[in-house]
Amino acid sequence: MHVLPPLYPARPCLGAAPHSTRCVRSPSKVARAGRSELGFTLIELLVILVIIGVLAALIVPNVLDRADESRVTAARVDVSNLMQALKLYRLDNQRYPTQEQGLQALVQRPTMPPVPTNWRPYLEKLPTDPWGRPYQYLNPGAYGPVDVFSLGADGQPGGEGHDADIGSWQ
Repeated sequence: MHVLPPLYPARPCLGAAPHSTRCVRSPSKVARAGRSELGFTLIELLVILVIIGVLAALIVPNVLDRADESRVTAARVDVSNLMQALKLYRLDNQRYPTQEQGLQALVQRPTMPPVPTNWRPYLEKLPTDPWGRPYQYLNPGAYGPVDVFSLGADGQPGGEGHDADIGSWQ
């Protein structure tokens, strides 16, 4: 009597070719194996794209706000540094630079009167505000003896939020 091999072996076919007579798979295993080899369905891809879109919508505005906040902070630091240099200029020369001499007097000795007697370089170079524009200087100032300020993100006087002026009076 000839014995036939079992139709569904208990162990996986190790070392046998998948379609040989020595290795027979159950129909459900064949269906699952075929489906898993096809990859993602269109619905699965759409769900993943929606999830990524929702995450991006939540994260991107927070990251953009951080960039604006860091520019405002950098402008405040620059204004503070310029005011410190102006105070040193005043200590050495008994007056602030005139409106005509401007902030350039902190980097280069003024040639127009009143020429400072004890001038020295107070800054290596004049910074520009984080938006690429020069800082503004008023002598006499509207809020103090002198005012140093940036016009903010919009480059216009006044404004609110990130467009607001950032000055030595704040």
